[in-house]
Amino acid sequence: MKCLSIFVMIMLITGNLSGQVLQDIKLNAPDMDRGLTIMKAFEKRASATSFSSRELSLQDLSDLLWASAGINRPENGKRTSPTAVNAQDIDVYVLMKSGAYLYDAKTHTLKGVAAGDNRKMVSERQTNFANAPVMLVMVSDISRFRGDDRDLKLTWAAMDAGIVSQNIAIFCAGTGLVTRPRASMDTEGLKKLLELSATQYPLLNNPVGYANE
Repeated sequence: MKCLSIFVMIMLITGNLSGQVLQDIKLNAPDMDRGLTIMKAFEKRASATSFSSRELSLQDLSDLLWASAGINRPENGKRTSPTAVNAQDIDVYVLMKSGAYLYDAKTHTLKGVAAGDNRKMVSERQTNFANAPVMLVMVSDISRFRGDDRDLKLTWAAMDAGIVSQNIAIFCAGTGLVTRPRASMDTEGLKKLLELSATQYPLLNNPVGYANE
């Protein structure tokens, strides 16, 4: 009995050290009255070269994710970012200091995936991006497309990821945030971290933050 108690204690300590539980984050409702006019946003559209490390406010994070791939027509579940044959193949993963999350558009919630700061997997050698408080990674699950033409599915996937990336860019330009579309990242490392399936492909990423003063 004593041996069993010691074993349980060891397991609990080990679990606490290696298996930190990451809590989900319930996002705020999007603020539909904020931002510049669309033409002013295009005027300010630019790719950032550095970022402030200041954390995004919950409202900024909430609006950013809704703009990227949120549901704007609840009656039929369609989103702010169109996808080929409405496959909704793009999942937006969010890497922050606290951990990695999956954006659940249906509940407008960030679902905890992996605890710990893994933003360097996205920035890689471009360390001037590593302190961006939010890294958005666009992942396409090509199994959501119909048919058997893998090359066509990957073409659609790249197109859909690009649309989400541009949603992010225009939102940032119109609300005082900064971003940059990127393809460089530790793809294999992210696949393991995010526990992606064989049909899920990380395609693009956008570091997002406030301007570096």
